[in-house]
Amino acid sequence: MIKYALACEQAHEFESWFPSSDAFETQRKRGFVTCPFCHSERIEKQIMAPSVSRTDKTPATREPQPVAALTEKEREIRTMLRALREHVTQNAEDVGKGFAEEARKMHYGEAEQRSIYGETDSREAQALMEEGIDVLPLPLVPDDRN
Repeated sequence: MIKYALACEQAHEFESWFPSSDAFETQRKRGFVTCPFCHSERIEKQIMAPSVSRTDKTPATREPQPVAALTEKEREIRTMLRALREHVTQNAEDVGKGFAEEARKMHYGEAEQRSIYGETDSREAQALMEEGIDVLPLPLVPDDRN
């Protein structure tokens, strides 16, 4: 996992974790990385000091590293989010990048009502909600090892 210092076009600074540099770029291009303050999708990495392990210390004298321990409630929430995502992907139709168009067709009676999931950017999702179309982003839950 890689922790990046990020900033939006409005200079709001925040941090986020990604499985790899490629994962960050893919998620940013798909509009999944947004500013938590203004919801801008124009996000860039900031300069940050790398965290490099020292090899001159013996294991017994290494400084303790910060870790996060999930509470039982946080583990339950993570399990529920994972189950929600799994349920949707197993029981709904994947309409891919045509999600917004298909959701509108269903809302306006031009297509049969059914459960669908797919891809859209945050601006289009906001437009759907403003039209009264119920949409919900599917959560990406980190791997249990993280």
